[in-house]
Formats: sequence, C-alpha cells, structure tokens
Amino acid sequence: MQQQNVTGLEGWIDFLTRADIPVLKQTERDLAALHQDQNKLSARGVAQTITVDPMMTVKLLRYLQQHKHRSQTHEVALVEQALIMLGVEAFFQKIPAQPLVQNVLKGQMDALVHLLHRVHRAHRASEYAYDWAVRLSDLHYEEVRIAALLHDLAEILMWCFSPQDMMKIWSIQHQDRTLRSRTVQEQVLGFALADLQKALVQKWDLPELLLTLMDDENAQKPRVRNVLLAVNLARHSANGWDDAALPDDYKEIGELLRMPAEQVMVMVGADAGIVCDLGKPH
Repeated sequence: MQQQNVTGLEGWIDFLTRADIPVLKQTERDLAALHQDQNKLSARGVAQTITVDPMMTVKLLRYLQQHKHRSQTHEVALVEQALIMLGVEAFFQKIPAQPLVQNVLKGQMDALVHLLHRVHRAHRASEYAYDWAVRLSDLHYEEVRIAALLHDLAEILMWCFSPQDMMKIWSIQHQDRTLRSRTVQEQVLGFALADLQKALVQKWDLPELLLTLMDDENAQKPRVRNVLLAVNLARHSANGWDDAALPDDYKEIGELLRMPAEQVMVMVGADAGIVCDLGKPH
C-alpha cells in the first residue's frame, strides 16, 4: 500500500490505520529460521526476535487488540505474553513478517538508511530503559522496554510511507540545527510527529499502559521519565558522543538513578565513545 496524496493529520491517521506495516528483512529471516527449527521454537525466543523491530512489535500488539475476546479483562502490553495468548503457531499464520521495508523503499536508499538508523535508535532506547528499570527494581521492566521501543513509532512509519517529506525535514534540520523539530515538521507535513504518534496509539487502541508510558506530558512519573530519558540519550548519542545535549542527559539520568553524572557516562559507554570520537581523523 503506497501513499497517494495523503495530507493532514487526519489523512495520515486514516492511511496508517489501513496500511500494512512493513518489517525489517532481518526480522523476517530470523523468524523464518526459528519457525524451521521446532526444537528452538518458543514464545520467549520469538519475542526476543520481535522486540528488536518496533514495526513487528506493533503489528503483533495491534492484532491482539483487534481480536481480543470479550472475556479478556486485562490489556496485554508485553510481546511474550501476547504470543502466549495468541499461540506461537497462530502468530506465524496470522501475522506474517511482510511486507519488507527494503521492498517498500526500493530505489530510495537514502530514506532506507535513515529508517534503519531510526529503528536502531529505538532499539537502543529500549535497552537503556530496560537496564534502568531493572536498576530501579521496577518489576514491570518489560513494559518500560516496549514503551521506549515504540516511543517514536510515528517517525519510523513516516520514513516508510512518506520518505520524500522526511528527507526534506532532515535536510532543513541538518542545515540549521537550531530549528525545533516540531516547527520543521509542521512546516513540511502540516502537523508534528508527536501529535501523529499520540493519535495513532489511541486510534489503534494500544494498551492504556503504553499510552501513559509513551506520553511525555507524564514525565513527572519515574517510569515515564525513564522512557523519555532513554529515548533522549539514544537520539542525542546517535549524533556522536560529543553532542551538546548529552551533558544534560547524563545529569538527568543520574538524578533518576541516584548516581553522579560521571558514573552515568561510564555506565552507558560514553567515556569510551568520546575517546573513540577524539581518535577519528578529521
């Protein structure tokens, strides 16, 4: 399903709700390998493969929400739990790992590279959030991980379905890094990606818990703050460990985890990253 003159926030909500969300080629390969080896096939193994890919993750959660039984009284926000409820074999039959982003963006290599970077960044954010939740003795660390993984889902989807607009946004911001992301997005798209994100997760009836954890307006809550800081660190460090926003990130993460900023730098590998950056030829 290709974009055809989709405009405005409501237009994109409708389009993305009807679109078949693509997944990574690596996800398709890894799931196929698991499916062929029945001895290794388990809900946990399949979940570990799915949660590397935010698009495959949301395909599964959406499917479960759309097909939940009337008797189901609680929401499912965890991938492994969703697989157990659905059944691993039913997952392979009903939620195929298709289409592939590499086919959707065929001939648009620049956009594909940006998309893959965004997906990698989302996965890094999920790992940071998971690690910090464990350090904070949050027994529901998997929920925090999934919220961080899906925090920027709207941006990832727009790279899939509106690559030219997203390249335009990237180009404008690359030329003037002082511009606010929301301003440029509204200028090019007519709306901000954060607004699209919030509208999508509500429209798709994703678990209320994820809505809360992914909503930056709830940043005063420790679990939401964990997600937000993990997303920020992944975003800023993707620009290099010398990014100007990182010192504030270390300070805020230190406040969350009750440790000095210098210790945060060691924990996330920033000190080694800075040494590597300084060693690069200019």
